[in-house]
This record gives sequence, C-alpha cells and structure tokens, in this order.
Amino acid sequence: MFTVFDADATRAALPFDQLIPALKRMFEHGCEVPLRHSHALCAADGKQTGTVLIMPAWQSGRYLGIKTVNIFPGNAGVGLPGLHATYMLYDASTGVPLAQLDGNEITARRTAAASALAASYLAAPDAQCLLVVGAGRVGSLLPEAYRTVLPIRRVLVWDRTPAHALALVARLQALGLDALLADDLSDAVRAADVVSCATLATEPLVRGACLRPGSHLDLIGSFTPLMREADDACFAGAAVYVDTDEAVHKSGDLLGPLSRGVFLPADIRGTLADLCGGKIPGRSSDDRRTVFKSVGTALEDLAAAVLVYESRRSPLDVGLGPNPGHALT
Repeated sequence: MFTVFDADATRAALPFDQLIPALKRMFEHGCEVPLRHSHALCAADGKQTGTVLIMPAWQSGRYLGIKTVNIFPGNAGVGLPGLHATYMLYDASTGVPLAQLDGNEITARRTAAASALAASYLAAPDAQCLLVVGAGRVGSLLPEAYRTVLPIRRVLVWDRTPAHALALVARLQALGLDALLADDLSDAVRAADVVSCATLATEPLVRGACLRPGSHLDLIGSFTPLMREADDACFAGAAVYVDTDEAVHKSGDLLGPLSRGVFLPADIRGTLADLCGGKIPGRSSDDRRTVFKSVGTALEDLAAAVLVYESRRSPLDVGLGPNPGHALT
C-alpha cells in the first residue's frame, strides 16, 4: 500500500538513536549511487530562476529511492522557502511506488546524523563542549545528534545573525541543555572540543589557529567550489576525512587548500564508508586534530527513507525488503 509521510511523520520516524545506526549499516553494505543530475530552469528572458537536482540510489532487490530538490533563490522575495525537496521510495525489484516522504526532513536529519556518525570515530570519546556554527535547519539538529554518540554537556551557538543564535539557544535550554550564545566566534572555537559548521559561507569562518589540539572540526557547508567555512590552517597538520570521494571535487574547503599544497589528495585518510567498514582507523592520537568534510550523498537519503518506511510495518517484516516473505542479505 502506497503511504505518504508528511513532515511530522517523517521526523518522528527518524530519531537519531535509530538513524545513526541505519546510516552506519548502509555505509557498511553500500548501494548504487549515480552522480546526481542538475538542471537549470530559466525564464523567457534566459535568466536562470531555479535549479532542479535529482538524486537516485538503490540496493538491488530491495529499495530504490529518488530525491528531487527544487532550489529557487528568488522565493525569498515572495515569502516562500527557497528550497523544496520530495523523496519517492520504490520497490527495486518491480519499480512499484511504495511511499512519498518529506525531502526536507530526510535531508536535514540524515545530514546531522552523518556528522555525528563521523564524530563517533573521529572526535575525542570524552568530548564535552560542542560549538554549533550556523543556527539554521541542520545546525539546530546537531546538538541532539552529537549527544547520541558523545558525552556533550555544553553547547555554544554562533550565527551571523545573533537573533537566530539566541532563538536556538532558547530552544536548547528549554530541552534542558546547557546552551550558551557565543558572542565571539574565535573564543568559542578555542573552548570547544568539537566544532560543527552548517552554513552557506563563502569566506572562512573558522581559523585553524584557534582550534584546540585534539579537537574535531566538522564541515557541513561548502558543498560547491565557491563556498568555504574553514581557512587553510584548519587542514595543516590535521587528519582529514571525507564522507565520499566526491567531496574532493565539490568543496571549496578542500579544493582551495589542495590547490595551494596545504595537503595532498593522498593525505586524505579515507571516507565514512571506510570508517564504518573498519577499513581504516579513526582517531589515533589525543593531540592530533581531525577534520571531517561532507557534501552529502544519496546513500544517506536512502537509508533514512527506508527507516521511515519500515517504521510503519510489522516488526517481523522489518529488514525483509519491500515484499515480506523473502529475506535479503
């Protein structure tokens, strides 16, 4: 039976204590992830008005998922969000549609969960202070995600718009967290065990000179060559990891330092799949800084969508694929 999961239902089915392990399993077992399709939409005068991204992923004999993202920057002028995403889940054996899910919730929650998953391997296991840089949709989810894998006791929040940071601090405090506004970003970086950035910055916000020895830097923004959240010094001498090999070709945070010889492609330790599969070690030193750069992957979307879809099924059926009755490896 075809099921529609609205934003509330999608969110409710993706608690981080279930989503993070689901991502780990998908990174361990893998799936097919073609390059995403990108199409420009133009008005009659030829001016680009929007972009459509199409991101498919599938596991043979199990599930096929396709996320569509419509990006229309001009929507701000008419009081509408600039991004709308939908997710369709199908039976990969027959192509039969199974469910439609809220793509915005899928994207935001899987992004925060992937950062927390990486931190479970790369951050100091006793990390207690988290700095969130950027108080938007993804940034607001990071404290909950990180607290699932690390003993975070204090959360500092910084945003270019202080009112946004204050609003997030208030929400976190209402949840019982020790959350504080970070007035000075450099001072907050110096105090943090983990720094997680979720912004659309095009110039570096985090300075490597301020990062503590042994700290972990998580970079979520900078998913295009023109975007940056961290300066070159953040990478010098650090152990650098990426979510997928595609990150090296997309992110300004990596392309800039690589072009200047701050580090070499061979210096990147590996991917999140390598970490989850035990192919490479995670943190190996108390004093060496770690950096995780993500640009997102449809693998994460598929893992999240399957978790949502199977949440409505009998516990006896979960893990058996779209058609209960045939076990899948």
